[in-house]
Amino acid sequence: MDSCDRRVRAYKNGKTLEQCKEIAESLNPNFKDQIEQNGRILWSQILEQVDHDELLYKFTLKFLRRDGYDIGNHKRPHVRKFNHWFT
Repeated sequence: MDSCDRRVRAYKNGKTLEQCKEIAESLNPNFKDQIEQNGRILWSQILEQVDHDELLYKFTLKFLRRDGYDIGNHKRPHVRKFNHWFT
């Protein structure tokens, strides 16, 4: 029985999982700049800028959360700087 090796599986446009992570990581400085300028960025704007690639979209949100941004929820579909209430 053949099994899928996640390191070489092709996703959208023939990219591997690692390539998708690298692309998402490279897009984040632009998103951070937009958040700094506008106070937030909508999920729909991120999705549009990653060309509706769901995997890149999810990695982008994951990396923004890792970097200290509030990625919102279904009632507040935008990313903004995290407010530290206890500092």
